[in-house]
Amino acid sequence: QVQLVESGGGLVQAGGSLRLSCAPSGSIFRIYAMGWYRQGPGKQRELVAVITGGGSTIYADSVKGRFTISRDNAKNTVYLQMNSLKPEDTAAYYCNLKGTGVESWGQGTQVTVSS
Repeated sequence: QVQLVESGGGLVQAGGSLRLSCAPSGSIFRIYAMGWYRQGPGKQRELVAVITGGGSTIYADSVKGRFTISRDNAKNTVYLQMNSLKPEDTAAYYCNLKGTGVESWGQGTQVTVSS
């Protein structure tokens, strides 16, 4: 079982920035994709951004131009740089990893954006 360790959430004013990071605790033969999902109050979990092993990225339309996902392959760590944050970005953010024979979720980190 691979555990994901997340960090970087917090409280920020609208227009501010935060950076989330996520790293697996164990070794994985091959990682196909890592990404971030979020779940706001009373909402379903939704994709925010994903980066594949080859470096391709996918973003939700609501965060394009504001959020950037990146990955340090040496550390198997994925980052989500969030700029120009809006109150509607308030949610619990979950890291996700898909690899050889494994899919794991992080415990979630809260991001709260005040207006």
